[in-house]
Amino acid sequence: MSSYWKAGAPKTGATLPIDDAMRAPLPAAPVDVAVIGAGITGLSTALMLQRAGRSVVIVEATEVAALASGANTGKASVLQGARLQRIRRSHSAKVTRAYVEANLDGQAWIAEFTRDHDVPVAIEPAYSYAQSDAGLKTVLAEFDAAREAGLPVEMVERMPVQFPFAGAVALEGQLALDPYRLMLALAREFVADGGVLVTGVRVRDVQASDPVVLETDQGRLRARDVVVATATPVLDRGLYFAKTRHSRSYIASFRVGDPPTPGLFLSVDQPTRSLRTAPPHPESGAAGLQLIVSGNEHPVGRVSSAAARADDLVRWTQRHFPGAELTHRWSAQDYESLNLIPFAGRMPRGRRRIWFATGYAKWGLTNGVAAAMRISAEILGEPWRDHQAWMQVLGTRMTVPADLARGVSENAKVAGDLAAGWARAEAHPTPVPKPPEGTGVVGSRRGVPVGVSTVDGETCAVRAICTHLGGVVRWNDAEHTWDCPLHGSRFEASGRLIEGPATRDLPSTARPDGLR
Repeated sequence: MSSYWKAGAPKTGATLPIDDAMRAPLPAAPVDVAVIGAGITGLSTALMLQRAGRSVVIVEATEVAALASGANTGKASVLQGARLQRIRRSHSAKVTRAYVEANLDGQAWIAEFTRDHDVPVAIEPAYSYAQSDAGLKTVLAEFDAAREAGLPVEMVERMPVQFPFAGAVALEGQLALDPYRLMLALAREFVADGGVLVTGVRVRDVQASDPVVLETDQGRLRARDVVVATATPVLDRGLYFAKTRHSRSYIASFRVGDPPTPGLFLSVDQPTRSLRTAPPHPESGAAGLQLIVSGNEHPVGRVSSAAARADDLVRWTQRHFPGAELTHRWSAQDYESLNLIPFAGRMPRGRRRIWFATGYAKWGLTNGVAAAMRISAEILGEPWRDHQAWMQVLGTRMTVPADLARGVSENAKVAGDLAAGWARAEAHPTPVPKPPEGTGVVGSRRGVPVGVSTVDGETCAVRAICTHLGGVVRWNDAEHTWDCPLHGSRFEASGRLIEGPATRDLPSTARPDGLR
């Protein structure tokens, strides 16, 4: 599954997606700040600190924008479906307004950066819309929450669109961009300002000593402060893997003839449908205006067929946009804080030297930059009172009963998935039939779950126990990966780690001898 954004990145000349200058070795001498992860949070935090005079190194396990930061829909919007009303039901008006102000500041920072660095961006209205009359109550509630939070939203009853539309709340002046090109521009600016970007090096652990020590698969790195800017923290301090819920969404791009109605559309009812248009990328081979559609999200590893979700999205689009030609399809993963407000700040048991951010609930462009603002201010020793008021409000909010209830519910599901995974494996003892191309199966070999799959003609077997907390992984038939339903870790068919909170690969068995 290949994204439209990455397929459209330049392949030659001085604008290579990853320049040689970005392939720096791991520094031997200590640095002021080490940032783990080259997504939106890591890149913007590192750039802010580098501009402030700190020596900063980014350590990235694979490449810049490898995961959700480079594969999202490219909406930097403060109107976010039904999100504001959900926050308002659990938190005060003051907290909801602070969330909005944080996103507005993140959006403004992105807008300024794109202007200064020639990153294409469109200014469009955003619409949180209902697909049927049953969803209008949710639209009205979002309108009320947005107005109370200070946003100049308006109600829209009808629009000339090709998909089911019963009404919407609208907000003008939102941003639509190519997220991958934004990440590359951030990376180049960071390097140009003297920052060091190390790709292809995975951080395995962090010791909260003085200085902090990062244990990587290519040696140690020492830093005064560390920012964990992975989608979900790769450190278990604070147990944030248990304070977030994970999900995957499917995205597809289509070549369309007649231009759809402009705007950033997101349904407030289910199944989720998100739509926007994007200009053509000559390098991608997808000439003509592109329609970007996403939705059908689900918890990682908790559906019988991810491919069915992806296929349903394509069928829906082609039903409502006759003649739409599929050009690319891909997926992205994100994490939502169980108290609905993203986590950002110091990590517990980090001796006040380790910072982190997570829980953006698919709105990482604006929330990630807002987290970078707060973290960089704290590292630079600048009091919140010298900055935006939202930092003080979000940094001191209290846990409320609804937060605890969501936590209990989510972790009950995790416990159930843990038991169910082992039971499913025990029900299929090895040997098992050789899986057909593109499929995988989990069986039990002497009480140990083993995953056997066939991809591109190669059959391999791995120990099917997630290296994070022992969940039994499940096969993802859309992306040909092993996914953990507990906390969202994902692995290639070979067992190679894709994303955490796990930090180690699935061990490969000596041979796929579980076959018959």
